[in-house]
Amino acid sequence: MAHPSAVVPVDGPGAVMGVLNVTPDSFSDGGRYLDPEAAIAHGLRLIDEGAQIIDVGGESTRPGAEPVGPDEEIRRVQPVVAGLAGNVRVSIDTRHAEVARAAVAGGATIINDVSADLGALAAELGVGWVAIHMLGDPRTMQDHPVYEDVVTEVRDFLVERAERASEAGASEVWIDPGIGFGKTMRHNLELLLGLEALVDTGWPVLVGASRKRFLGELAAASDGSDAPTPPDDRREGSIAVATWAFRCGARIVRAHDVRSTVQAAQVVG
Repeated sequence: MAHPSAVVPVDGPGAVMGVLNVTPDSFSDGGRYLDPEAAIAHGLRLIDEGAQIIDVGGESTRPGAEPVGPDEEIRRVQPVVAGLAGNVRVSIDTRHAEVARAAVAGGATIINDVSADLGALAAELGVGWVAIHMLGDPRTMQDHPVYEDVVTEVRDFLVERAERASEAGASEVWIDPGIGFGKTMRHNLELLLGLEALVDTGWPVLVGASRKRFLGELAAASDGSDAPTPPDDRREGSIAVATWAFRCGARIVRAHDVRSTVQAAQVVG
């Protein structure tokens, strides 16, 4: 078993990380907060709703998304990180070292890393780090993902990355199974059912399933439809998964619907 020394930034039963996409093409709210002033205002609303962390991202990681150059990503996120950092803990959602450095210089204190490669950088910068499991990259991750045992494979990968980051000197390390990142609906459900296997590693667990496609597919199936419900109609499923995650021992849930997710954490706690 791992023995992490993570500093858990949680008051109460669990923390909610509010999603703030500063992108034109994110699956749920692409373009809505591309303007820095609009993004900062939305971030402040999420804080008022109870978010303890705001996760700022300047590159979409939806399935099929095209990559964004670090310079453009920095241009998008830098003013937003700086505008929020004095009000709340800010994480930077990136897989690029240059972007992480710029965001930390602007006040971010967590690197939320879908590449799971920036643990040593987090150690160097003295900030928290979230290792997210992803199969492939955003352009290819949903092209026939295959696992023999998705829970075991994801757990072992994340523990290896977490231990490597800890050995490099990172004092706050989180693991995230990467729901929707190179997984079919069945893989996602198996990971959620097996979430306690990740919690039992001793590393604090973050779960991000808010508004993801598999929830739209489940909702459509319940209505006898073949077309997934749109992202804005996936709130109920998102809250159900958040409640389950907290019940299994996850310490942070990443959410678009912050107020409802905070209430779910309070009910579970």
